[in-house]
Amino acid sequence: MRCPFCGNIDTQVKDSRPAEDHVAIRRRRFCTDCGGRFTTYERVQLRDLVVIKSNGKREDFDRDKLERSIRIALQKRPVEHERMEKMISGIVRRLESLGDTDINSKMIGEIVMESLARIDTVAYVRFASVYKNFQAADDFDKFVSELRPPTKPEEE
Repeated sequence: MRCPFCGNIDTQVKDSRPAEDHVAIRRRRFCTDCGGRFTTYERVQLRDLVVIKSNGKREDFDRDKLERSIRIALQKRPVEHERMEKMISGIVRRLESLGDTDINSKMIGEIVMESLARIDTVAYVRFASVYKNFQAADDFDKFVSELRPPTKPEEE
């Protein structure tokens, strides 16, 4: 593994342990040249996924892109980092287990929204506002009103 500080290719693993609910391995590394320390993660990849965008364009699935969008939605929310990592790993496992290597971006968006709805409503609305391309405050109002449970009319 190349050192991110000096570029040296001779780095040593100092510690390995399971991470993300045992679906990844966290390795602490040490550079023999500059003395820099850094962490790497290894994950199992069952198959190479391809995302089919709404315009028909195809691109390789990027776990980091998924993580960035979820991190933005969860920004300043009371959700632990480990819970977010478990959610992302669960989404990726679900996508890989669909049986097809070509996955529609719309399906990914729906799965992410479903997962966010279970852990944080505000993050769910944030993600949905970008995913569903809200253009005005009325779009938010309509979406949030669908989240609220129906109220019973008061008896007179």
